Amino acid sequence: MNFVDIAGQLLNITLVFSTALIFAALGGMYSERSGVINIGLEGLMVSGAFAAAVMTDYATNAGFGALSPWAGLAAAAVYGVLFSLLHAVAAVTFRANQTVVGVVINILALGSAIYFTRSLYNESAQTRQLQYVFGKMPIPGLSDIPVIGEGLFRAYPTTYLAIVLVAVSYVVLYKTPFGLRLRAVGEHPSSADTVGIHVAKYRYIGVMLSGALAGLGGATITLTTTSNFAHNTISGQGFIALAALIFGRWNPIGLAGAALFFGLAGAVRNFVQLFEFSRQLPSELFYMLPYVLTLVVLAAAAGRTQAPAALGQPYDPARR
Repeated sequence: MNFVDIAGQLLNITLVFSTALIFAALGGMYSERSGVINIGLEGLMVSGAFAAAVMTDYATNAGFGALSPWAGLAAAAVYGVLFSLLHAVAAVTFRANQTVVGVVINILALGSAIYFTRSLYNESAQTRQLQYVFGKMPIPGLSDIPVIGEGLFRAYPTTYLAIVLVAVSYVVLYKTPFGLRLRAVGEHPSSADTVGIHVAKYRYIGVMLSGALAGLGGATITLTTTSNFAHNTISGQGFIALAALIFGRWNPIGLAGAALFFGLAGAVRNFVQLFEFSRQLPSELFYMLPYVLTLVVLAAAAGRTQAPAALGQPYDPARR
């Protein structure tokens, strides 16, 4: 295997690991830009992974064939929205502590997913292996370019969707009235309320978008990597996405770059294990790499990132 092949495959694997993180981090961005802390990204990813596996399985049995993964992807977004509504009601309407609510979402999502999995699959701890999942879609012509072609243009459809959503989110956040209002309620909610912006409405929208996008992130793992759902399908990737969000300074392009950095750590972990020398080292050393990098990045970013000014602060119109 020559250098060009190695570089192309490493880039491709990096994108595979980064895609779910990009979806979840984008979701966290919408929530936190509106002023609502979203520690529950992990739980939202779990709910999306579960919904995608179940819907894809049932759609396959119903005769949807190759369209089944798309049905699973849509179900993941819807189920993620439903879970995020619990977060929105507690954090926005009842002004509960947003960090505590996020922790509860994580526990509730995992617990309910395990319960429903056992109920639907005869006490099994995981869903059935999916017959239909997403395959890689090479773009004719572009996929033949050395390194870049293998890495960027021979990817899963979810990867292409994530790249598009990064660009769309940048435009929405910085170039549209909606984005301006969303950022306003996350920075100065009382001023936004004064000029007629409905703070609760935009915070609800931000949290619900986080549920849809984080759900898509969980579905990506189920429909491209694992081909089923189990209790360890997500394994902390929601927290890595949260770190990417912070390291990327709540900016779509910045968080995508951070997600690629963490994805590279996951890719190196898998890639290095193909070589002979890695067999002399404990496998746990490689599996801990993305999480160690998460801690290092968060420590390095502490005090250097500027979060939305009203992040984590419930808004009471009576105190305007």
